[in-house]
Amino acid sequence: MPAAPSDFSPQQGKGSPSVRPGAPALSPTRTLSLHARLAARDEQALAELIEVVTPWLLGMAQALLSDPDEAEEVVQEAFTIVWNRIGQVPNEPRGLLAWVLRTARNRAIDRLRSRKRRLWKFAHLVATGMDGEPFAEAEEPNEAGAPGWHVHQTVHAALEALPREQRVVVRLAYFHGLTHSRIAERLGIPVGTVKTRLRLAFDKLRHALAPIKDWIV
Repeated sequence: MPAAPSDFSPQQGKGSPSVRPGAPALSPTRTLSLHARLAARDEQALAELIEVVTPWLLGMAQALLSDPDEAEEVVQEAFTIVWNRIGQVPNEPRGLLAWVLRTARNRAIDRLRSRKRRLWKFAHLVATGMDGEPFAEAEEPNEAGAPGWHVHQTVHAALEALPREQRVVVRLAYFHGLTHSRIAERLGIPVGTVKTRLRLAFDKLRHALAPIKDWIV
């Protein structure tokens, strides 16, 4: 089955004046028509679906993730999945809308879970003094041992309290998996500066996370 067109984006549907986020303006007849055209690999049908449904999906994704960039990524992923799996979408008046919504919501929830796991791994590295170790080496918590929302909030707040230049290198190193040299290349700074910023950031983070250390080691 062909991949989704490479140039489609949730941005196509942002700011549409005729669409309220809670009420996509798609009649049952038009929905069925879009379904048939998508099944026939009509890229214009995908563009029309994006135009009408995106504000609705973005509202939902942003409410869940509180991150506009991640919300846009979730919406784009949802449309890609619909394009690639249209044969699985129920061919009924509300089937397409329900499927798109469920797909976007599931992707947003997956990101929330992934975010919580990444924050736990990161907190573990900070609390145990393993800032020089690869991010992937941190132990994965099981469901029973996973930290609660209080820990999640504390780690997130500690990250946000860092100076921007330190927060950026921390996120690139431990949430995007970039090496020191790759970070230096991306930011246009010496590798030594990257290491210094990481060291300063970890000193601040260890202090900030000290009250919850017993929860994460």
